Amino acid sequence: MKQKTADRYRLLLIAIVSIVYIFPFLWMISNSFMSDKNIFSVPPKFFPDLLFTSQMFDNYKNVFSQYNFGLYTFNSLWVYTLAAFGQVIVCSLAGFALATMYFRGKNILFSLLILTLMIPVQVTIIPEYYLFLKLNWMDTYLPLIVPSFLAGAFGTFMLKEFFSQVPSPLFDAGIIDGVNAYQMFFRIYLPQASSPIATLFIIAFMNNWNDLLRPMLYISSRELYTVTIALSLFQNQYGVKWNLLLAGSVLSVLPLIVVFAFSQRYIIESTMSSGIKG
Repeated sequence: MKQKTADRYRLLLIAIVSIVYIFPFLWMISNSFMSDKNIFSVPPKFFPDLLFTSQMFDNYKNVFSQYNFGLYTFNSLWVYTLAAFGQVIVCSLAGFALATMYFRGKNILFSLLILTLMIPVQVTIIPEYYLFLKLNWMDTYLPLIVPSFLAGAFGTFMLKEFFSQVPSPLFDAGIIDGVNAYQMFFRIYLPQASSPIATLFIIAFMNNWNDLLRPMLYISSRELYTVTIALSLFQNQYGVKWNLLLAGSVLSVLPLIVVFAFSQRYIIESTMSSGIKG
């Protein structure tokens, strides 16, 4: 009886916390179907005034027609997908090398790599900006893509720890079969790492998608804007178009939800089916 009562209280606590966390998202969706004059009406209106009317999707139509939000979404999708793939490739190769190969200074190199996690982005952004300026990469997508192919301390650490746990008989069997390092990686280790690789892709994609600092520094042409910069178009010196801003925010979140939903399913399936058979 006491156990049932305790379980009910836990469920109630979880429900309350869930409502607190999900309320801002629900408020954003609800007000994206609200006319601008009624968003901050007093008393507040919790039911959108445009919902189930002929003007229901006017805010979303204006976001696409007046602000070309479809182009900015496409820009973000292909740029940040490429950046996430780049980070997966580099981190998986680096993690495999650090986990299976032995060379002088490996531990020092790995320690220095982990130390970079403690350095804030604001510390390195000035020399990074100066470097890309000298390379003449300003107003291109290269500063948003190339760094993902060159750095990834968290992903390297995660995959290095995973590869270190792969049973040594698999490695020994590969040596006996005469495979080289690349074949060992692609045929033995990489198929076992579908779960952490999918996780790393989600994290890399979401971090890049939500980045505002680098696009603002490196992108100046309006046709090259990403979603995070495009959201600033709804604000001017005279005020903020909150209804359009909220509609744009909903659209900017949708790709993240889709990527997470599909990747989460893949992670669960791969985790359940990736057991090592003896």
